[in-house]
Amino acid sequence: MIDPPESALTGAPGPPEAMTPARLPVPAGPGRLLVLAVVFVCAACGLVYELELVALATYLVGDSVTQASVVLSVMVFAMGVGALLAKRLRCRAAVGFGAVEAGLALVGGSSAMALYACYAWFGQSRSALVGFSLAIGILIGAEVPLLMTLIQRVRRQDAGGAVADLFAADYVGALVGGLAFPFLLLPGFGQLTGALLTGAVNVVAGAVLVLWLFRRDLSARARWALFGANALVLALLASGAVLATPFERAARQAVYGSSARVAVQTGVQEVVMTGGTGAGAGAGRGRKGSGGPLALYLDGRLRVSAETEFRYHEALVHPAMAGGPHGRVLVLGGGDGLAVREILRYRSVRSVTVVELDPGVLRLARTDPGLARLNRHSLADPRVRVVTADAFEWLRQQGMGGPGRRAAPYDAIVSDLPDPGITASTKLYSQEFYGLAARLLARDGRLVVHAGPPVERSRLYWTVESTVRSVGLATVTYRLSGRPAAFSGGPDRSAGAAPPVDAEVPAAAPSAGNRYWGFVLAARHRPSFGLAPDAPPLAGLSAEELRAGRRAETHERRAGLPASTLMHPRYLD
Repeated sequence: MIDPPESALTGAPGPPEAMTPARLPVPAGPGRLLVLAVVFVCAACGLVYELELVALATYLVGDSVTQASVVLSVMVFAMGVGALLAKRLRCRAAVGFGAVEAGLALVGGSSAMALYACYAWFGQSRSALVGFSLAIGILIGAEVPLLMTLIQRVRRQDAGGAVADLFAADYVGALVGGLAFPFLLLPGFGQLTGALLTGAVNVVAGAVLVLWLFRRDLSARARWALFGANALVLALLASGAVLATPFERAARQAVYGSSARVAVQTGVQEVVMTGGTGAGAGAGRGRKGSGGPLALYLDGRLRVSAETEFRYHEALVHPAMAGGPHGRVLVLGGGDGLAVREILRYRSVRSVTVVELDPGVLRLARTDPGLARLNRHSLADPRVRVVTADAFEWLRQQGMGGPGRRAAPYDAIVSDLPDPGITASTKLYSQEFYGLAARLLARDGRLVVHAGPPVERSRLYWTVESTVRSVGLATVTYRLSGRPAAFSGGPDRSAGAAPPVDAEVPAAAPSAGNRYWGFVLAARHRPSFGLAPDAPPLAGLSAEELRAGRRAETHERRAGLPASTLMHPRYLD
């Protein structure tokens, strides 16, 4: 929590009636402990609201660094405003605190549901995010000056000692709230119900303090007004909790369309799958009876579209399999099993290691009928070994082994990871990451990287290429058309993501022809480019199309871009 201005905390120069001793139902010692306990609870709830907004901002808008900075800076500013406004309430601190807590519980508890509604039905959430940050910050900032007044009315003490006690309870409560959000509320209740539950705890704590401990200081009218307000807030929060599941279902259909059939919150991300339910070969690609083409969304970003994925995965995998042996292959990411499907089409492949962070995606790739059919049950092949781990840490551990313990080199490494423009992915496109990957390459091994959109965000794409070259690898760049508008893009639909899958989209949309996937192929010496002699027939890609994609990127090269590192991720510049 953030310290409000000292002038709002000292307890001195306020109206004389604000300093009169309170008429308590208990001795001053237990009364003071109750005030500090409420400080503890309110601090925990306040920090949960802050973290909830940051988490929602990252998911709904994208770019966690920018959104966290916006939310926190707006909230800190608003807390200062709230502390100043609270000076006017000190003459009636108990009533003011009760009203503030009721308002904070309602606004903070309903914030997740309101923001998700703005995102689902209005296509954007930025303005609502700033509005909730301001409102919650003002209410949190008003708490401490009022609590300072109340604790001084319980038992007078020097201002320094009162401030120390108050902030000790405040900071410990913030610690508990900060730990409860990721380890208890989010995994146990989810974002919507977790925020509503926090609001209920918040309003109960405020009501106990004001309507019981300081009830003798309130007029009958004030007591009934606060009681009614708190009961109304509790009823609204309880109604929200009851309706959370159908609300989330309706909002999800508004975002993804009525064919959304899988929606799970793993320990890593939200996974939503639509379409691809029909039986028979090719059902995953949306043939009649399939319930629409299969689409896989991770945290609101389209990662797999059955209508175009074969072009993407063929362009990603097959150039890396040319130019040398390909008996041992490493796939970084690719938990959907689609890159592995292409790799296993080579008879000479002896082993494939897949390093995927999210076990939920791996589970779906193995068990979901549509996705398993699309990847041809590739993860069940005896040549495939799946490791659930962070790709960066796994590479680091492999490179730390001593002589005789280090992993055998790989003939090909396929980096099938989200776009580098997503903050959480920047370390997977860093100089350090590629340095670790290069250590596991065989002498004539090849590394291929999905490097983002080369036309729409050319600086990002060429920064990836520059970063790969910075670790001593020679590169060949190429691109392929057919990238869906929403592929790995930011999830806020106002930023240009695709409409719900049920919406009618013209077959030849104007923007469809000029969207590209960009790739970087690298090796210790300049890699040959093309298809291997034993390459299988490709469904949607030709050698000529690959060569054309290489020529286009050669002509558009952007030289002189600095490499991205862990300490300076250039993709966020």
